[in-house]
Amino acid sequence: MKGIIFTEFLELVESKFGLDMVDDLIAACDLPSRGEYTAVGTYDHREIVDLVVELSRRTELPVPDLLQVYGEHLFGRFTVLYPQFFAGVVDGFQFLENVEGYIHVEVKKLYPSAELPTFDHERIADDRLRLVYHSSRHLEDVAEGLIRGCMKHFGSGCEITREGADSAAGGIAFIVARSPAP
Repeated sequence: MKGIIFTEFLELVESKFGLDMVDDLIAACDLPSRGEYTAVGTYDHREIVDLVVELSRRTELPVPDLLQVYGEHLFGRFTVLYPQFFAGVVDGFQFLENVEGYIHVEVKKLYPSAELPTFDHERIADDRLRLVYHSSRHLEDVAEGLIRGCMKHFGSGCEITREGADSAAGGIAFIVARSPAP
């Protein structure tokens, strides 16, 4: 997993819980990397799982909630770090429909070793989109946070529901229903 996932997670933890919490998490987790992450490095995804589980234990906040908040945060950071991915995009659905065919293609150019999830999409109606997330890492909660962050970025609220995807294809389906911004 690319280091940006780790560096941005630790930035979020520091901003919400303080630098001491970051130090405590790293010390408690016995990480092979020792928590020495660079944005372009590659690390075992189990390290982020260990960090989130430890953060949950210390804060008593559920892991899914922490991962969704992190996904929203991460989307906001992507808008700052990779503005070229947002040029000419008019709404959240357009962006989400371009993740697999454009965004991930460009990410692979920047980070050839990146192991990215895949997303299939289907426009159900003008205000509804079905996204199917496939990943062996099972970070569906991060994906949901990214989707929510995307919709907020483009000035729209949304309701997201999950359903099992086609068992032959695997994955988790997110039904995203656009709503007015809160």
